[in-house]
Amino acid sequence: MIAAFMVSLDLGRRVTGWGFVLFVGSSVCWVTGALLTEDWALGTQNIVLFGINLFGVYRYLIRKKGV
Repeated sequence: MIAAFMVSLDLGRRVTGWGFVLFVGSSVCWVTGALLTEDWALGTQNIVLFGINLFGVYRYLIRKKGV
């Protein structure tokens, strides 16, 4: 919820980027839980979300603005 709030506030690239970092951490936890419980659908969903969130980290924290 904190990550979603940070992204929705649109307070700048840094805040949005750190929101995506929290989303990445959340995805890792969900994938781990899915592996432990053998819930393959949940794992697949969160692997996809992990990739999307990594792109968000790249876009807002790593890539230079205007590139």
